[in-house]
Amino acid sequence: MPGPVLEMEPVEPQSLKKLSFKSLKRALDLFSPVHGQIAPPDPESKKMRMNFKLNFEYGGASGSENQPPPRKEDRSLQNQGQQAAGASNALALPGPEGSRNPPMEKSQNALTVGPSLRPQGLNEVGPHGRGTAIISASGSSERNSSTSAIMERIPSRWPRPVWHAPWKNYRVISGHLGWVRSIAFDPSNQWFCTGSADRTIKIWDLASGKLKLTLTGHIEQIRGLAVSSKHTYMFSAGDDKQVKCWDLEQNKVIRSYHGHLSGVYCLALHPTIDILLTGGRDSVCRVWDIRSKMQIYALSGHDNTVCSVFARPTDPQVVTGSHDTTIKFWDLRYGKTMTTLTNHKKSVRAMALHPKENCFASASADNIKKFQLPRGEFLHNMLSQQKTIINTMAVNEEGVMATGGDNGSLWFWDWRSGHNFQQAQTIVQPGSLESEAGIYALSYDITGSRLVSCEADKTIKMWKEDELATPETHPLNFKPPKDIRRF
Repeated sequence: MPGPVLEMEPVEPQSLKKLSFKSLKRALDLFSPVHGQIAPPDPESKKMRMNFKLNFEYGGASGSENQPPPRKEDRSLQNQGQQAAGASNALALPGPEGSRNPPMEKSQNALTVGPSLRPQGLNEVGPHGRGTAIISASGSSERNSSTSAIMERIPSRWPRPVWHAPWKNYRVISGHLGWVRSIAFDPSNQWFCTGSADRTIKIWDLASGKLKLTLTGHIEQIRGLAVSSKHTYMFSAGDDKQVKCWDLEQNKVIRSYHGHLSGVYCLALHPTIDILLTGGRDSVCRVWDIRSKMQIYALSGHDNTVCSVFARPTDPQVVTGSHDTTIKFWDLRYGKTMTTLTNHKKSVRAMALHPKENCFASASADNIKKFQLPRGEFLHNMLSQQKTIINTMAVNEEGVMATGGDNGSLWFWDWRSGHNFQQAQTIVQPGSLESEAGIYALSYDITGSRLVSCEADKTIKMWKEDELATPETHPLNFKPPKDIRRF
């Protein structure tokens, strides 16, 4: 015989929205009985907060400077009185879950904050004894996992960058018929010369930007230029394996230096001796006597193209960077390597020597690094990555370093801290492709107040600081690095 059938009550179908609102109403009724009103302040917590603030701000300014040192008995009594008064200034932090200590035991586990209870021999943090001493009255070395120690923020040791005005483009010079690959300034700061892939060297007036002279003689693009400060000579090097010396009084070639087996990519003059340094695709940096055209040394040791070189008056007098990712210091007396720096992981296409300090920066596609001279100790990396092939870099006496990338990015850095304070993007001239936004050469004028960039859209752009910029209109957005890399 079948049993009685129980009839189920029909369940009212409720939507998800209705259920959510019901749950929200229950939560509000449970945790916030008075809607729209802030909970009343707790006088005990306010008192503890004020005690901590007073101790932290004015605890170091005690009037014990003009008083004689207390005797041992007075000191012990004073310590007892301070420990008795410490309970009122204590921060009672909650213990772990499940701990049911009476109020007397809670005061023993409290953190007593204030400089008056600092034990002898503990190093003080901050100037004039300002600090936060944290003493556990119980004396146990185990740190409570649910309590966080209260510490004064330790300032970063990283140097804060100097504020620099942003740079702006104020002139575009067109005249070359090919990529502009190299630049050099006249020591009198009246003109500058540029070398191009159209196989010509053009001399421009610095003030007006007008063309003064065009020199022809190379049969390939011109990769390196230098103007002598002691003679009326200009030197040029190109992909045609030729290194030429131009007499600027006659505007013609007076010497040629033969010896490179492939294209010459970089060129530099020694500041004190009449010698010329050239590096190229044959992986050799060659040292030439300017007057006799003789090759003094062939500094061989790189495994790939030597694409950057600079000279200095004291050892190491020659520094070269190469596509083999290394930087080499050379002893000019013996023609041998002094040091090899292997910090970079990609080709070192550009280097810049600081005009005043004994340090230099080198750039590759991975990052920009700064090294100390004469030993070549690694100082630090720049704090940002340009994420492109960096073809050129320059630094002036005010500590503004500019780097030009293959994608047309022109970044400005603070030399001391490595902070990137401006990221500019060059604009190609009308009629050029967007892919021709590349910067091949950068140079400051002699004063360091004008920057000239040579670009792949066949133009020369001139940059200067914005006179209207102030630290208020362009604030410094700097965050010190959390970890300092040592390589």
